[in-house]
Amino acid sequence: MMIALKAATPQLPRTTAVADHVVAVDETDSTNALAAQMIGDGSLTLPDHQDGELAVAVVAADRQTAGRGRNGHKWVSQPGRCSTMSYAVRIPRAIATDESVNGWLQMIAGLVTLDALNGMIEEYGAAPNQPDCLLELKWPNDVFCHGLKLGGLLSELVIPPSSGTGTDADADDDVVIVFGVGLNLALGACWLPTPQSTSLQLHVTGLPPFGEMRDAVAECQVEGFRERLAKFIADPKGQAESLREEVKAVCWARGRQVEAHFTDGTTLTGEAIGLNEDASLILRTQDGTDHTVRTADVGVL
Repeated sequence: MMIALKAATPQLPRTTAVADHVVAVDETDSTNALAAQMIGDGSLTLPDHQDGELAVAVVAADRQTAGRGRNGHKWVSQPGRCSTMSYAVRIPRAIATDESVNGWLQMIAGLVTLDALNGMIEEYGAAPNQPDCLLELKWPNDVFCHGLKLGGLLSELVIPPSSGTGTDADADDDVVIVFGVGLNLALGACWLPTPQSTSLQLHVTGLPPFGEMRDAVAECQVEGFRERLAKFIADPKGQAESLREEVKAVCWARGRQVEAHFTDGTTLTGEAIGLNEDASLILRTQDGTDHTVRTADVGVL
């Protein structure tokens, strides 16, 4: 029999030392929803860019009662076992709404997450149990390990009160992107929500206790979002090409036969070739035709 775990307010001393603002609660419906609500009512503010330095705020909870994934999916987590964090960053509206580059924001979140997990593993001298237990990204928003889902990401745009909307909006205004990151860090095999999911502790030995691990990963993510997004804002097109090459090395689906499931119920089957310049997925069907996939759930056959 599994015992229900009690939520406790996350203790994040390392994250607090590097973030501009940290909100930690024991339980909420969704850290993304809480971040958006606080940004909207003005209780969570982010200062203007200073000399290219971006402000990053963190909203953390030990338990989410209504965690959300992409395309309306639910994110199931366990307190004291799963990290549920949202990172809020101000970026120019012109970049956030430019469809030729804004797809890379989600890819940046994925790379930041891989950097943070790998950095924490290295810091504590931990090591994978098997040589093929690499951390990869499943386009567009999942963290994979050994072909199983270890985490998920959800990016959402929030308009702060100081910005205009509709015809009042100024292209030079800033908006806030909230990056929700859910990670199974210390989840035992009996707690896994689906047969397709996994947890970091099942693949890596020598990890620190969960609370310490969560804080170390979040600290790295704050610094990673700040650095990577500042570079992207300074040169979106140039960074897009660099990111395309970087993602290629960690793209789990590339070279595999996959099936894309679209929101209208249709599917498309083919080989995942790579990413386009706008971060959309290239899927090559059996007849040799390349298709562009921008919004879909992608699974390997």
